[in-house]
Amino acid sequence: MVFSLGSVLAKSSSSLSTSDHASVVSINLFVALLCACIVIGHLLEEHRWMNESITALAIGLCTGALILLISGGKSSHLLVFSEDLFFIYLLPPIIFNAGFQVKKKHFFRNFMTIMLFAAVGTIISFTIISLGAMTFFKKFNIGSLELGDYLAIGAIFSATDSVCTLQVLNQDETPLLYSLVFGEGVVNDATSVVLFNAVQNFDLSNIDTSTALALLGNFLYLFVASTILGVVAGLLSAYIIKKLYLGRHSTDREVAIMMLMAYLSYMVSELFDLSAILTVFFCGIVMSHYTWHNVTDKSRVTTKHTFATLSFVAEIFIFLYVGMDALDIEKWNAISDSPGTSVGVTSVLLWLVLVGRAAFVFPLSFLSNLAKKNAHEKINIRQQIVIWWAGLMRGAVSMALAYNKFTKSGHTQLLGNSIMITSTISVVLFSTVVFGLLTKPLIRLLLPPSSELDRMASEDALTSKAFLVPFLSAHNSETDLVYNHVLPPNTIRMLLTTPTHTVHYYWRKFDNAFMRPVFGGRGFVPVDPGTPTEQSTPLLD
Repeated sequence: MVFSLGSVLAKSSSSLSTSDHASVVSINLFVALLCACIVIGHLLEEHRWMNESITALAIGLCTGALILLISGGKSSHLLVFSEDLFFIYLLPPIIFNAGFQVKKKHFFRNFMTIMLFAAVGTIISFTIISLGAMTFFKKFNIGSLELGDYLAIGAIFSATDSVCTLQVLNQDETPLLYSLVFGEGVVNDATSVVLFNAVQNFDLSNIDTSTALALLGNFLYLFVASTILGVVAGLLSAYIIKKLYLGRHSTDREVAIMMLMAYLSYMVSELFDLSAILTVFFCGIVMSHYTWHNVTDKSRVTTKHTFATLSFVAEIFIFLYVGMDALDIEKWNAISDSPGTSVGVTSVLLWLVLVGRAAFVFPLSFLSNLAKKNAHEKINIRQQIVIWWAGLMRGAVSMALAYNKFTKSGHTQLLGNSIMITSTISVVLFSTVVFGLLTKPLIRLLLPPSSELDRMASEDALTSKAFLVPFLSAHNSETDLVYNHVLPPNTIRMLLTTPTHTVHYYWRKFDNAFMRPVFGGRGFVPVDPGTPTEQSTPLLD
């Protein structure tokens, strides 16, 4: 008995050791692939048609094919996809860095247009894709799908891939397009997730007017509550760092409190079933506006590059895995008897994505132009075409939502689920590669660099770098050389005597009068530990 028990324990220990060893090998190989993606992406940087998302996808596909051959057709990836891995560990740094790095002046200058595209536009796209799927999928033999499944499909394919989109747009060459597509992409992802969660939380078996109104109310509640939570978390971090001045002892404390407060806002939002994406995005915006200016120079450099690095690695990780998972034999075996059905579903989804985006970009651009008086601020038809095209790419958020809806523990179970997963993978691959590769040539064709740069110069003449004078002394850091600058006195005097009566103008007055004295920010520097004071000359964002 003792001998048999010892044998069992020995075998268990041996199997556990083998399992741990296999996990270590898989992780080592995956990290090596991440390094390869970075190196190859750097080498291909001069080829403007390529970007790191497409590079990671290609490497993932090649690696998946190699693993599939070595394993005898049993597996194509090193790690099993987990929704928790994506939503809890990979997505937060990407979305937070997007909010942290956003150019707030351009973002809020076009805030109404961005929210029009991101909120109203996403709902329009969601409605068209859901109705289209409900109409066309009944002609395919993909099993029985309920109303909640069709609405989930609408939310899944309404989420644009802001990561890949921003890699094919240049902020200096196309500032207006970059601002619109960037802001819309991030808020669109959050809106899609809010819609997805709202659909999942309701019993749609007997839908009526009251259920529809409750669904809309839940959507608005999630949207507003998530935004407020992100703003509160960002302001709290700014107040703590401003009052305690943690950097007088260690810059590590400042960096740590910023990272942990940002992640805490995300997890608290998840805890209360809110939109964690929207929460951490606005937390990043508030932190960059207040908290970041309260820390020391060293902490500014550290936080800026730390957040960007974490986001960069997470993005590559996601696209690399999507490339490997595209060849997962289990999913393709489930639809091997009906490949035409999968192709048909994929074609319908691509067509619905094209139509759904066109249905809101052009009409909402027309409405946005009606509210703008200056001709150079209006979105012309060529820019509308680029905005429509650049937002057609689908990526990590669509993949994660599809896995969340149509799989269980990373493995497909039913024919309909398998078809939806493989079709999602096909749409992501096709849109990322084809639409992504053609975006830059389309921009060069429709928006020649000279005309776009001339428009940019006329639009941002007051804030052009040629007119920026560093508000620095000789001992200031390199980071301040980039971020802290003011306009010449005559330009400021002209701006103050002829103010622009916009939301941005009134917000700046409120911000300078009430918010910055309490929460700090640009214009407040800690000259004495624990005692931030206002500079004599206010700095402009």
